[in-house]
Amino acid sequence: MQKRKLTVEKFLWGKWLPAIKSTIRTSTYLSYESHLRNHICPHVGDKRLDRVDGSTLNGLYAILLERGRRNGTGLSPSTVRRVHATLHRALRDAVRWALLNKNPADSADPPKLRANRKVEFSTWSAEELTTFLTHVRGEKLYPLWMLLATTGMRRGEVLGLRWCDVDLERAEAAVRQTVVSHNYKIDISEPKTARGRRVVALDEHTTAELRSYRDRERPLLETELLFHYRTGNPINPIDVSKGFVELSRRAGLPRIRLHDLRHTHATLALQAGVHPKIVSERLGHSTISFTLDVYSHAIPHLQKEAAGQIASLLFPDSVTPPN
Repeated sequence: MQKRKLTVEKFLWGKWLPAIKSTIRTSTYLSYESHLRNHICPHVGDKRLDRVDGSTLNGLYAILLERGRRNGTGLSPSTVRRVHATLHRALRDAVRWALLNKNPADSADPPKLRANRKVEFSTWSAEELTTFLTHVRGEKLYPLWMLLATTGMRRGEVLGLRWCDVDLERAEAAVRQTVVSHNYKIDISEPKTARGRRVVALDEHTTAELRSYRDRERPLLETELLFHYRTGNPINPIDVSKGFVELSRRAGLPRIRLHDLRHTHATLALQAGVHPKIVSERLGHSTISFTLDVYSHAIPHLQKEAAGQIASLLFPDSVTPPN
C-alpha cells in the first residue's frame, strides 16, 4: 500500500536525495536540488511514482521547452536534457530499490540537440591578451590572471590551487581540487573527471611571477591556498568573473567572458602549432576529438601541413609541383 501511495515528490525529496547526498559532489547535489525544485516537482511532483511512464516525462519536457523559466519563456534543449538526466538517475535508483519495475525515463524522448551545434565563444588576439596582462600588472591578483592566460586552466581550478600543488622548481601546477559557487555558496571539490586531474607545465614568466608572489604573500597569512580573501577563505569564482569584466573594460578591450581566456589560450596554442594532443591534455579535456571539434576553426594550418608532408613522401625528388 505504501509503495502505491508514494508520489514523485515524496520519493525525490524524502528518499532519493537524502540517500545519495553523501555519494556525489556538492555541486552535483545542488544541481539535482535545483532541477527538483524548479522544473520537476512543480509539474509532476503530485503524480504517483508507479504511474509515471514515458509519455508523462515527454509531457514534462514539452512544458519545460515551452514555458520552463520563471519568466514564462522556454528552457533550452540542453537544459531540458540535463533535467532528463537527473530524472533518469533518480528513477534508475527507484528500480534498484524495488520501487519500480522498470525505468520510465528509458522510454522517454528528451529533446535532441542540433547536429551542427557548435560551442560559441569569443577570443582575444595575442596582442589583446598582452594588453590585458600589461594593464593588470599592478593588481594584487596579477599572478591569477597570468595563470588563467598562460595555462588555459578553468577559473575554479586556479582558485583551488594550494602551494603544495605548485612545484616552482619543476615549473608545474597540479590540478587536484576546484572551487565552485552555487547561489554564492563556496564549495571545494575534486575535478569532475580523471582527465581533469592533471599536471600543467608553467612557462618561465609565470613561474617567476608565482615565486615573487609567494615570497610577498605567504608569510602574511597561514593558508595553503594561493589566492584567498584576507580572512583566508577561498575567493568566490563569481567575484573573479566580475573583476575580469571590469578590468578588461578599463583596458579598452573587446568584452569576453572570463572562461573565454581558456578558449583564447587554446586557440593561440593551436595557431602556434602546438600539437592538439598537448592542448587537450593541458585543458583537461576528456578526449582529443573534443578539443579538435571545439577548436576546429583554429587549426586549418594542420590540413595544409598534412597535405605537404604526405606529398613530400610521395614525391621526394620533386622541388616544385608539375605544370
